[in-house]
Amino acid sequence: MWKEFKDFIMTGNVIDLAVAVILAGAVGLVVNGFVTDIMMPIVGNFAGGVDFADLKYVLSPADIAADGTITKPENAIMYGNWVNSIINLLIVGFVLFVIVKAYNKTKKPAAPAAPAGPTEIDLLKEIRDALKK
Repeated sequence: MWKEFKDFIMTGNVIDLAVAVILAGAVGLVVNGFVTDIMMPIVGNFAGGVDFADLKYVLSPADIAADGTITKPENAIMYGNWVNSIINLLIVGFVLFVIVKAYNKTKKPAAPAAPAGPTEIDLLKEIRDALKK
């Protein structure tokens, strides 16, 4: 019974799916590194040297004691990380679009369907007409 189960599980589709999941994780890391390390410094440079990850709206500032220790941390909305996430999403979407577009070009067009032969009724009509002669 184990052999049948193993043969059922280890079909080509399951293996293809496993490979796709692993590659998707790897591509995700590569694209995330590309966005974080390459694209965001370029975008920040064109935005006046701003690092989007540092952008925030402070709701309440931090309280700092006389000795320099923080007694109450600041409360802030970190919208710069959200901007980074949106740019990351756009780049990942574009990369996936390009990959799917290239993959679709590699597919061979489906062969045209074979012409259908005469139906049973057509054959019976031919036999009837031949017998009438």
